[in-house]
Amino acid sequence: MIYLLDVANHTLFFYYLFSNFAYLAMLLIALKTSAAHLRHLESVRFDWIKGSPLVPPITLLVPAHNEEKFICTAVRNLLDLDYPDLEVIVINDGSADKTLQIMQKEFRLRLVRAVYVPEVPSAPVRGLYRSDSDVRLLVVDKEPAGSKADAVNAGLNAASSPYVCVVDADSVLETDALLRIMVPVLADPKRVVAAGGIVRVLNGCEIEAGRIRRVRLARKSIEVIQVVEYLRAFLIGREAWARGNMLMIVSGAFGVFRTDLVRAVGGYRSFAIGEDFDLVARLHRHLLDEGADYRIEFVPDPVCWTEVPSDLRSLARQRARWQKGLLDVLWPNRDMLFRPTYGRVGWLALPYLWIFELLAPVIELTGIATIALAASLGVLSGSFFLQFVLFGWGFATMISIGAVLQEELTYKRYNDWQDVARLVTFCFLEHFPYRQLHMIWRLQGLWQYLRGDMAWRPLKRQGQESVDPDKTGSSPVPAS
Repeated sequence: MIYLLDVANHTLFFYYLFSNFAYLAMLLIALKTSAAHLRHLESVRFDWIKGSPLVPPITLLVPAHNEEKFICTAVRNLLDLDYPDLEVIVINDGSADKTLQIMQKEFRLRLVRAVYVPEVPSAPVRGLYRSDSDVRLLVVDKEPAGSKADAVNAGLNAASSPYVCVVDADSVLETDALLRIMVPVLADPKRVVAAGGIVRVLNGCEIEAGRIRRVRLARKSIEVIQVVEYLRAFLIGREAWARGNMLMIVSGAFGVFRTDLVRAVGGYRSFAIGEDFDLVARLHRHLLDEGADYRIEFVPDPVCWTEVPSDLRSLARQRARWQKGLLDVLWPNRDMLFRPTYGRVGWLALPYLWIFELLAPVIELTGIATIALAASLGVLSGSFFLQFVLFGWGFATMISIGAVLQEELTYKRYNDWQDVARLVTFCFLEHFPYRQLHMIWRLQGLWQYLRGDMAWRPLKRQGQESVDPDKTGSSPVPAS
């Protein structure tokens, strides 16, 4: 018994150690990549891109389900983005509210008889509407199918541009976001087939007419911890994986793809739980099977702002769903593991996701239980526990601080020193007890998937209006 506990405890110790060393390596790669990206931006003339007729058109795909409160503001802001050739397709995904009627009135929509070819599967389309006030706006009205992926597929069938960009209706893009996300595409259009931008936390920011007026850190602890998570995931993880052309996810809130390739792989899998991860995995498979020379890039400076959960119940649902989506992609693509055809994706990226993402809640919670049991039996070595804290949680804390410092040394979105100080403070608080709660939620997601529970549980949203201090008459987010 004591021997088994000792083996389990040391297994968790080396698991944490290898995970943290992997993240340290990614941090070093990300720092080098960010510096190179900033140097490259010095030679990019965004005014030339904005006015050039040679820039490839982009179609923005905006799935909308029951978005009557914010859809008009969102659409106006998308139409105002700095990009020379833009089409906006809003997919009304069977809304039960007045989303379509409000858009009809606001944008003077008229029913058109356009050719609609369903190249990728989606629920039946009821009608297509073109705006008389701005011909760049097209609205696709379709039957509901219960998934964002199905709505995006309907918009993909109507898209006329060589590139599509999927944007959530409740997200906020900075005005130059499209110009910036297309920088790697314009630099190497033959090889770059997709690019993802960074997603940042909207909670706490001051908003005016659907635009960010001032970037502020959220007040609630649960939201600040998510800011740290997002900075680490995007500015370290995705930056480093993209450097090795092993990026496995382009956020569903903001990503650009070559239209022909998305159609070639059959569009989004309609009932995929993590449709963004699923699409990128299938793109890698398709292109590697074809022996193509390609890249899927991450661009750290075009920003999409999105609201994150502000209560434990919604956050638990979100993280359980993310874990279900991870398993839903990794299991069907398990044949890509360790096969020469799939190169670094099959030998590094996918094994990492299996070991350090999918199995993490099982390994970590089991290890913590064995440590607690060893302590209760009086056989836990004090020196081992100290090493575990230092090289496990302490090491991970330093990496999170590294992500915050990288943000402040490069993009400097949080200009208030108090916000930066709070971010650094929460790097120390993130790993206990939040990390353990997070693992429990992810374990629940695995259990739900294994017993066939694929239901999408809605999250509680405050909405963009609620984080505008001028409209609430108080601080952006109530203090925790």
